[in-house]
Amino acid sequence: MTKVKFRELTKQKIVLLDGATGSNMQKAGMPTGVCPEEWMLENPQVLIKLQKEYIKAGTDILYAPTFTGNRIKLTEYGLADKIARMNQELVKLSKQAVAEAAAEMKEPKKVYIAGDLTMTGQQLYPVGTLRFEELVEVYKEQIAYLLLAGVDLFVIETMMSLQECRAALLAVKETCELPVMITLTFNENNKTLYGTDPITAITVLQKMGVDAVGVNCSTGPEGMVEIVKEMKRYATVPVIAKPNAGLPQLINDETVFTMDSEEFTRETVKLVEAGAGIIGGCCGTTPIHLSTLHNAVRDLTPPSNTPERERILTTERRALKIPDGGKFLIIGERINPTGKKALQEELRQGDFKLVTDFARKQEEDGADILDVNMGMNGIDEKETMVNAVFEITGFSNLPLCIDSSHVKVIEAALRIYPGRALINSISLEKEKIEKLLPIAKKYGAMFILLPLSDKGLPKNIEEKKEIIHTILQAAEENGLEREDIVVDGLVNTVGANKAAALQTLETIRYCREELGLATVIGLSNISFGLPERQFVNSTFLALAIKEGLTMAIANPSQELLMNTAFAADLLSAKEDADIRYINRVTERPGAVITRKENSVKGTGNSEKSGETLEKEAINKKSDIENLPEALKTKAFQQVYEAVIKGKKRDVISLVKEAITEGVRPSFVLDELLIPAINEVGKLFDKQIYFLPQLISSAETMKTAIDYLEPLLQEGEEKKKKLATVVIATVSGDVHDIGKNLVVLMLKNYGFDVIDLGKDVSSDKIIETAKEHDADIIALSALMTTTMLEMKKVIAMKKEAGLKAKVIIGGAVITQSYADEIGADGYAKDAGETVTVIKRSLGL
Repeated sequence: MTKVKFRELTKQKIVLLDGATGSNMQKAGMPTGVCPEEWMLENPQVLIKLQKEYIKAGTDILYAPTFTGNRIKLTEYGLADKIARMNQELVKLSKQAVAEAAAEMKEPKKVYIAGDLTMTGQQLYPVGTLRFEELVEVYKEQIAYLLLAGVDLFVIETMMSLQECRAALLAVKETCELPVMITLTFNENNKTLYGTDPITAITVLQKMGVDAVGVNCSTGPEGMVEIVKEMKRYATVPVIAKPNAGLPQLINDETVFTMDSEEFTRETVKLVEAGAGIIGGCCGTTPIHLSTLHNAVRDLTPPSNTPERERILTTERRALKIPDGGKFLIIGERINPTGKKALQEELRQGDFKLVTDFARKQEEDGADILDVNMGMNGIDEKETMVNAVFEITGFSNLPLCIDSSHVKVIEAALRIYPGRALINSISLEKEKIEKLLPIAKKYGAMFILLPLSDKGLPKNIEEKKEIIHTILQAAEENGLEREDIVVDGLVNTVGANKAAALQTLETIRYCREELGLATVIGLSNISFGLPERQFVNSTFLALAIKEGLTMAIANPSQELLMNTAFAADLLSAKEDADIRYINRVTERPGAVITRKENSVKGTGNSEKSGETLEKEAINKKSDIENLPEALKTKAFQQVYEAVIKGKKRDVISLVKEAITEGVRPSFVLDELLIPAINEVGKLFDKQIYFLPQLISSAETMKTAIDYLEPLLQEGEEKKKKLATVVIATVSGDVHDIGKNLVVLMLKNYGFDVIDLGKDVSSDKIIETAKEHDADIIALSALMTTTMLEMKKVIAMKKEAGLKAKVIIGGAVITQSYADEIGADGYAKDAGETVTVIKRSLGL
């Protein structure tokens, strides 16, 4: 199937996918704890029967049952050596289902088979140990076997990490030219577990060349309407919706999805009305659901694609809209070793403390984008750039501008950047234009168009315009659009050329009014060699903003410059510019300017931005009686901030410095570390922090505790464990990301945690709880097919007469389910688990 054929199909009709596989296999006798792919190979007729029924129900695209057929997942079952055979045989079964269905149908139809990929369950570096390139290779291996088996296209589904979506998409694109669909799973707040919102997801993935994007699993159709609407606003590709048949319930000791086919169809049709052109069913859906849905949508016209044409940069968790005539934006210029001896020395030592300090300070001062340049002698620039991107994206929620003179450096950074970045820059120089335009297209980046050629600077404004047109035409030939381009006004010094400012202003006006292009300038060049340069810079900036300048590369700590920009927006009558100006000049110094107005609608959390609330958390004094006075000491404040900001590299030196102030190690733990992790939990609850930040903060605290532990001497200083917790992912379930985070959090709070891992038998859980006289048994499950094991553990605990209370959690678990099976508590995430356990034990 070609990409063109795929697009034609989606324009002709509402494309119907298949329904659930796992829940139907379990109904057919598949036990918990087995590898689903292996069981289906051992019971092929069960799968073939189900897939034939889906085809007869109207399915256009059938998912081959290769969902967890990657090497990492198969290793968990001891089946990695069978990866080739399993993937190819599973596709063969789907092909057999298609052939048999066609033979049995009066009017057989064309059915396409999609090779199915999903997450590996391992955390990517720097949160985990799995490197991005390793993950790409894991996906490429499975893709190669699926291609040998003859799949027609690929689907990457049930994804929670945008970065893993990128890895899988790149793996497909670098292996073949077949169409690719990607669906993510979103929580109730319409963000993934890793904090990605629908607009960020569709912006990044469609710019990278995916053929359809959407949502599957985690909720019924009613919970997907807003997600589909948000995606559709900006979608240039079809939007997918594959909901569950409602939420699972426990009925007569069986996990049941209670939404029947009629209700499921009524609600799923609303997803088509919201903009979904490709639909199907996930957990709990059956061929009856698909047949009823097919009858309801077969005569409907596919939604048209009329997206809002916006310039959008993103991180993994935030989309930054760059509207025509909107708020003027600042690209922070400080992360650049030129002229900074201290930064140069740190980079030679592989230290990124100043890099992160510059990033944090610029964000606090009001930067909207961070320029990152690692160009200097004595280092491997490519490696250093990659590490800098890892460091900055670990805590900052500002998009990055990747700045280098070398093509390989830019590509290496774009490859691992978990969002949509800006390239600085692409000129008409032969190497730049020939190599960087395809790279910008491949990684979905925006780029700064620099009007230079191999001849050097343009001699006049006419030559500058000619260069702009030439690069613009080449960009469009490479599949890029005008919304992907920001033209550099190419500022020269007015001291050498009296007309320099006028020529730049004319370039800005021309690009805005005649070409519809955004513009940027490197501001400080205009005043080079002149005294009192700040007055020239700020005045020139005001004139440029009046002509329509979109953004400037500048130092956001320069108050005159920044206040001039806010005042220029005010005088230009830009939307909400009056409020922004008042906030800027009245709240400085020390206030973080709310940037909600620059975020795409749907990504904000409240009237205060996430950056503002995060800053407040750092400055907040804990409710603990002694903490306010303690935090007046700079060393103590830095320890507290290190946990909130996830400064794992710095925390030990900061703890050492705090101890030199003459306090006991227990004070550092009780009055600094624990209150800080409490604030992190609150940020996570408010959806200001997401999984990577929560893990980073928890790892920072663990590092500090590991250092402090030998210092907590016997007697007064020895910390007593709060209680003993036995924790496990239940039998048959090999997911442990959430469980591992709970373990980390509980240990940080002083609990004695016995982690049994994943896919743990109920017998082993009970035996361990008995052996250690556990106070708590904590159980996790991510799949509807394994959640019943929790009830089994509770029954066995009661029979054994254990005192332990049972706390449960996981993606498919709800409070009502906890009540039904008699659990002592339910926690929706790691932070809440600590609270629930403390409450249940009266701590």
